[in-house]
Amino acid sequence: MLKKLPAICAGLLLTLTAYAASVQLAKDHPDTYTVRKGDTLWSIAAKFLQKPWQWPEVWQANPQIKNPHLIYPGDVLSLAYLNGRPGLGIASRGGIEPHTRVEQLESAVKPLPLSAIEDFLKKPRLLSEDEFKRAPHVVGIEDHHINGATGQLVYVRGLDAKPGEHFVLLRPIGRYYVMTGKDGRPDQVFRQDLQDRDDRPSMLWHHGPDQFTLHGDVHFLGYEMLQYGEVEATHAGNPASVLVTSTDYEVRPGDYVLPPENNQFDFQYVPHAPKQVPPTMRVIAFTDALNAVGRLQVVALSSGAADGVENGQTFSIFHAGDVVQDRTDYPEGSFKAFFHRDEAKVQLPEEYIGHVMIFRTFDRVSYGLIMDGIRPVHVGDKLYDPDHT
Repeated sequence: MLKKLPAICAGLLLTLTAYAASVQLAKDHPDTYTVRKGDTLWSIAAKFLQKPWQWPEVWQANPQIKNPHLIYPGDVLSLAYLNGRPGLGIASRGGIEPHTRVEQLESAVKPLPLSAIEDFLKKPRLLSEDEFKRAPHVVGIEDHHINGATGQLVYVRGLDAKPGEHFVLLRPIGRYYVMTGKDGRPDQVFRQDLQDRDDRPSMLWHHGPDQFTLHGDVHFLGYEMLQYGEVEATHAGNPASVLVTSTDYEVRPGDYVLPPENNQFDFQYVPHAPKQVPPTMRVIAFTDALNAVGRLQVVALSSGAADGVENGQTFSIFHAGDVVQDRTDYPEGSFKAFFHRDEAKVQLPEEYIGHVMIFRTFDRVSYGLIMDGIRPVHVGDKLYDPDHT
């Protein structure tokens, strides 16, 4: 039996709203749990729920606590029922009175492990085709050098800059596409690598199809840019002069210069199910050098903010079943097999792979982290509602 909420959580009962009847608690779930350093919102939700993406349906903010939607190490979480429906909230802030504690956003529990996604928050950037065509680009290096390095001047065409302004260096590393068949459904997704295999920088993505066949309508999703350095404008003009202040790689003509992104990444999102799943959403690329990846690996997906995708959304991943020959009813070499080739083919069912949670979105592409799984993820795997397993 579940214990009753402590007095400090009595306010939770006033804020409980209707819950979905489908919410199921995890087996051997605790009645209370003290949050530990290193916990993530997903790992905490998995302790209480069979489906961690149902967190919004059970989480209740304690009005007596400052920043009630944030969870910190040392917080005590407590579970209770109201009218037979589960509710979860903060019983105490690590033994410290709520009104005496100064909350720090940086120390709050994150939705997923930052160590697994940090490179994908800082380095990549996606541009639309129009943004890419209009982006300022490097046309030369001082003293006729082939490549530039820290401390050298670089000349940039199309850059509207004033002396002292700071910009970032970017290099195109990939292009994302989705191809639809005659029925309008996505038939193939791919990421075209823009770096030679023998001359590529330290790549974020280690796998994406390099060969593809054009046999449908191709829809461009975006150019992926790798941020690899910083520059400071020294002279306005066209081309403008900029000084390389830091760089991970040599600067080349054809690299791009853009203002730094000033958006701060929001880590206050929670695991939740999407309202709908974009029909074209597929796995485009992933981070492992092998042909498939698993838990806590990052994947690129073929839908983004313009398709309704947002941080925290959780999806199921499925792998398409193979097409096999029924050699029992249609023996190989028989007249029956020869004249009934289509009937001899059998489409095997899709196979459930695991779940992925979105942590960064662009217009037509998003990044997700594989949270759990029972089989490896492959490029081209399809995404569904998280309850579809």
